[in-house]
Formats: sequence, C-alpha cells, structure tokens
Amino acid sequence: MVQIGYKLMAETFAPTEIVRQARAAEQAGFDFVEVSDHFHPWLFSHGHSGFAWSMLGAAAQATDRIGLATGVTCPFGRYHPAIIAQAAATTALLSDGRFTLGIGAGENLNEHVVGAGWPSVSVRHEMLRESVEIIRLLWSGGYRSYRGRHLQLDDARVFDLPGTPPPVAIAASGDASAALAGEHGDALFATAPDAGVVEAYRRAGGTGPRYAEVPLAWAPDEQEAARTAHKRFRFGLTGWKVQAELPNPVNFEAATAHIREDDVRAAMPCGPDPQSHLHAVGEFVAAGFDRVALMNAGPEIDGFFAFFADELAGPIRAMTDGKQPSRANAY
Repeated sequence: MVQIGYKLMAETFAPTEIVRQARAAEQAGFDFVEVSDHFHPWLFSHGHSGFAWSMLGAAAQATDRIGLATGVTCPFGRYHPAIIAQAAATTALLSDGRFTLGIGAGENLNEHVVGAGWPSVSVRHEMLRESVEIIRLLWSGGYRSYRGRHLQLDDARVFDLPGTPPPVAIAASGDASAALAGEHGDALFATAPDAGVVEAYRRAGGTGPRYAEVPLAWAPDEQEAARTAHKRFRFGLTGWKVQAELPNPVNFEAATAHIREDDVRAAMPCGPDPQSHLHAVGEFVAAGFDRVALMNAGPEIDGFFAFFADELAGPIRAMTDGKQPSRANAY
C-alpha cells in the first residue's frame, strides 16, 4: 500500500506554524511529514527558514503517531555527520521511533555559509558516503574514530541512542546517487517520477521504501492556486543543476524572474480538480515510489488538508506500486 506524507515547507512558514501543520497533518490522516532542512529559504520573498531539528523535536511532542523525517539534510558542510548522528538519535527517542533521517548531497544555498567552499558533485557524493559511515558507526555505540578521504571523527560517542537506529533515506537524482542509496541507505528519496532512478536503486541492492515529493497546488479557484504556486514554488522549475549551485535567495529571485504562472500551471496540477492531483501522484507511483509526500503550494493549508481527507487519501492508498491507472477510469 502507498503511504502518504506531507511536506512541511519551512521556507514559507514560521516555525510555530510548521509544528501546527505537523499536528494538523496527523489529524487529517497523513502517514508522515517531512521538513526541509535549510539555512536559507529558496527565494528571498519566502521570508522564513527555521531550524529543522528544533521543529522536529517540537513536532515529536505535539503528535502521537505520524512519522517524521528530514527532507532532506546535508550531513556535511554546515554540519558534521557526528552532529547529525546525535540529532537524529535524539529525535528518534523523542518521537518513540517515528523518525526517518533523509540525507542528500546538499545545496550551495545552505552549505556555503560556513565558508568551506562548495565541492563538485562527485566529491559531495564521496562525502555523503563517508557521512553515512560515520553516522552508522556512532549509532553502533561506544567511542568511535574515523579517518576518511574528506571527513574525520575523533574519539566521539553518542550517549543517548534509540533501541533501533532510525532508517536512513538517501536522496538521488541519477544513477550514481541512486547506487549510493542502494548500497548505503535503508530507503530512496527523490523529487521526480523517474523510474530509472528506482531501477538503479534496486540494481545496487536497494530493497527499502522509495520516497518522493509530489508538487501540487490546491485552491477552490485554479487561477488563485497557480498564482500562489508561482509565488511559492517557481524555484522548483529551475532544476537540480541550478538548485544545487546558486548561493543565495536573491540569486534564485533572479533565476526565476522569467518563469510565468502558465509555466507553473504546466508543471504541476493547480486548482480544485482531484483528478489532476491524483494523476500527478499516480505518475510517481507508476515509477515505483511507495512513499509520496504531497507538497501543497496553494494558498490554504487547512483547506487542502480537508480536500486531502475527502478526495485524495482513499484513491492514493488504493494505487498499486509500479502501475499508472488511466485518468479516465482509475479514480
């Protein structure tokens, strides 16, 4: 059965609102929520970027059953993997085992702030692999040291560990990162309905859940939905080669100046029609993803939660992994 999550957009809402949304998502029937872990928002106009780990701790106490995840954290750069190992272990304890650690190779937008430079993508993948090794080493208990090509750990120990370590979901957008996820992760994390990424993950030995984010914009009026989606999510149309490299929100403002509302409408479902939203989710399920996190770029959060409960939850749960139902007959 497909599990359904909700993406908490920490770049567009204040920290207290993010925690409220996590609680509301649980009440609406979502299976999990994931929160972005950014130092900067994507766009200067977003206006927010709270500390993900504080919000996760608060959400763990404000909810009872819903899963929690980072979507995703870069465990090197502005962090060291030892800090992420400790943060994830603590969050797993606070949530009674409901936490999944989503990690990826990061974006210059967030990692350049510590002044350590921005490595090439191949180096970042090496650093991501070493980070996973350090995190798992610390989760095994005791004092640990590590000497990698890029990262080191010196006589460190995480004292508060959960009985079962949280799963590690690794973000991928191509064969190399998908192979890394298959070899070193417990799950895959992606943002495009790319069956090739799922296949590469499986070829590398990956057998765990496959997470994906599905952008959409709900509102009672299609034009209103598209207008808000353009305001909140136009950065998503730049693609990962841009998103990983630009250093500041003002750069994203400039890079997205040419993107129109019609471009956003063409890239994601906008408005009140459940069929269009279900079809978008179905493309990800057909590509092999069984954990779909809905990213609502529309103007109303609570209205969307009601729409989800009434129109989307049942049909999405009935979807079959790896099969795309026809638009006309499936729902």
